[in-house]
Amino acid sequence: MATTRTATTHWEGNLLQGKGTVALESSKVGTYDVNWPARAEQPGGVTSPEELIAAAHSSCYSMAFSHGLAGKGHTVEALDTRADVTFQPGEGITGIALTVKARVPGLSEEEFQAAAEDAKKNCPVSQALAGVKNITLAAELLA
Repeated sequence: MATTRTATTHWEGNLLQGKGTVALESSKVGTYDVNWPARAEQPGGVTSPEELIAAAHSSCYSMAFSHGLAGKGHTVEALDTRADVTFQPGEGITGIALTVKARVPGLSEEEFQAAAEDAKKNCPVSQALAGVKNITLAAELLA
């Protein structure tokens, strides 16, 4: 069954001096301020589209990786995934660096790396972001 999730944004003013709010409508978990300085300079307590993409990518990747490992009979004790989304004004999103550290007992390094790459390739958010030319992955299997 397909699901649809909704977010809305209210914006006032021009790009550089304007400001807005983005609301996570489906879950109702929050409304967050957005503005250009938070996107192109320092966050200063305000989010950006790229931070929201990083949240979506890190959580989707973790789910896909966990599911793939479980499908091969492995028990995931823990996955910690970070997504760093780089935004260059005038160019857009120029790169995403995924970093994952995982504890999966009984899994070889080779199996781990193959599963990590498979999750990167097949998580729905990775697929949606296929237009980003530089998506990297650093995966570490913890003892």
